[in-house]
Amino acid sequence: MTAAGPESRPSRPRLVATDLDGTIVPWDGVISDRTVRALQAVEALGVPVVFVTGRPPRWMAEIAQRTGHTGQAVCANGALVYDLHTERVVDHFPLSVEIGLDVARRLREALPDVRFAVETLDGFAHEPAYQPRWDVGQASSVAAIEEIYGGLPVVKLLARHEELDADALLAAARDVVGDVAELTHSSQSGLLEISATGVSKASSLALLCERQGIDAADVVAFGDMPNDLPMLAWAGTSYAVEGAHPDVLAAVSRRAPTAEDDGVAQVLEGLFDL
Repeated sequence: MTAAGPESRPSRPRLVATDLDGTIVPWDGVISDRTVRALQAVEALGVPVVFVTGRPPRWMAEIAQRTGHTGQAVCANGALVYDLHTERVVDHFPLSVEIGLDVARRLREALPDVRFAVETLDGFAHEPAYQPRWDVGQASSVAAIEEIYGGLPVVKLLARHEELDADALLAAARDVVGDVAELTHSSQSGLLEISATGVSKASSLALLCERQGIDAADVVAFGDMPNDLPMLAWAGTSYAVEGAHPDVLAAVSRRAPTAEDDGVAQVLEGLFDL
C-alpha cells in the first residue's frame, strides 16, 4: 500500500510531527537525502518540523547534523523538549523519586527478574544486572535502583525483562502499575519506557503547538510503534508507516510507505507540492 492518494489528501498542515526510528530512520540505516530535503523544504515554507521520539538528547546529535539542525524535538517520549537548532534541552517533565521507586517496587514484586535503568538530564545509569543493548559501557553509574534514582531529575525509567517480549511485558506491567505512571514501549525486546503520569509524545507536542497557536487539527503526524499512539490519536491527520506495530496499524487508517522507501518524504512532497 502506498501513501494516500490526491483524492483523500488532507488540507495543508501547519506543523509536521514525525517519529524517528522505524519511521524516517530505517532500522539499519540513516535518514535518506530525499527525506532530509523534504523536511528542510517544509521548514523553509515556515511550517515547523518536530521530531517526536523516545530517544534521549544524547542520541540527537546525529539527527541535528544530518538534517542541518532542522526543527525541534520531543525526546524521551515527551519528557524532554529539545531544540535542534541550539542542541539544548528547553523543557523537561521528570518522574519523581517517590513515584519512580514505587513503580519499580511494584514491578519487581510482580516480575522478580525485571531490571532497571534511568535516563536523566545528564545521561544514563543502570542496575548491575540490567543488560544494555545500547550505551554499553557508557553508564554514568551502575548501582541499585535506590542509588541511581534520586540525583538529577529522572525523565524516563526503563524496565528490562530478558524472557518476555515487549507486548507481554507491557500488559503484565499495566496490571500492577495502573495509572501511577505512563507505560509504553518502542522495541521488540522486553523493554518498558516509563514516564510521569500525563507525559507522552502527545502532551509535549500539544504544548509546543499551543505556544505557537497551532490546533491539533492542523498537525500531520507519522509513527510506527506503541509509544507513538498518543501522538497519532491527538494529531488531526496521522499516518502509520507500512510494517508498523499491529496496534498502530489498527489505530491509524492512513498509510505511508516504509522509511526505506522514503515514505514520510513521499507524503510531505504530496501535501506541500514539493
